[in-house]
Amino acid sequence: MARTRIRARRKPDAREATAHRDPRDPRTPILDLRAATVIYPGGHIGLERASLEVERGEFMFLVGPTGCGKSTFIKLLIRELEPAEGQVLIAGRDIATLPADRIPYLRRRIGTVFQDFKLLPNRTVYDNVAYALQVIGASRPDIRAMVPETLRLVGLSTKIHNYPDELSGGEQQRVSIARAFVNHPPLLLADEPTGNIDPVTSIGIMQLLYRINRTGTTVLVVTHDREMVDKMRRRVVRLDEGRIVRDEAAGLYAHDESTTEFAVRMRSEMGIAEGHTNGEGGAE
Repeated sequence: MARTRIRARRKPDAREATAHRDPRDPRTPILDLRAATVIYPGGHIGLERASLEVERGEFMFLVGPTGCGKSTFIKLLIRELEPAEGQVLIAGRDIATLPADRIPYLRRRIGTVFQDFKLLPNRTVYDNVAYALQVIGASRPDIRAMVPETLRLVGLSTKIHNYPDELSGGEQQRVSIARAFVNHPPLLLADEPTGNIDPVTSIGIMQLLYRINRTGTTVLVVTHDREMVDKMRRRVVRLDEGRIVRDEAAGLYAHDESTTEFAVRMRSEMGIAEGHTNGEGGAE
């Protein structure tokens, strides 16, 4: 009978000594895939011996055609899937060794921005973001302090009492990002954050993710937006049929580029007139 995954037997070899790396050591990658393979029912391979290290504070794009393994990659990181072979280490910890009751804690340390937003339609912007803190047991004073500050960061201070259906697509995406970031996770995953929005709004969303990255959070963006990827000049990893076929280092860019300078450069390189804005900018 087909199984959703096939777990390889763990062998007590020399690798066991390095299965865990000190999470307090800044040299420990935030993400370390070691020949990770995912096999779906029927034998379809979602990922094939994928090996990859992502350093703390990196900004990386994951690209590739539909069905190449991008969704599998994300599900692997939040342990919705487990590898048939290989290892997935988050901040030095092999997440396959986590007991089931610790998986929610793993996911709380990984902010995830979903392509379809997954906002609660009957809750305000404030309540949607606050919910992410409530589920981890944050105190009311902390929630009252952190939610408005995060909404200011994403440029939605004036929308705090609005409901999702009163917002534009770009604004809903900003709420989704705020909810993912409000707990200041060390790793943020964004699945197609610029899908189905116009180029100007897309630049605003990428500017926001860049701003979050500058706070120290590692950002991994899954996208089909080739032009945006090319203009961002960050590290690009490409998947094809479950295999990593390209891992290109970040291009030349100013490491001390402010978020405003970033947005100006992006508009210029994408041929958008200076001053053309959608009114959804965030705080510097």
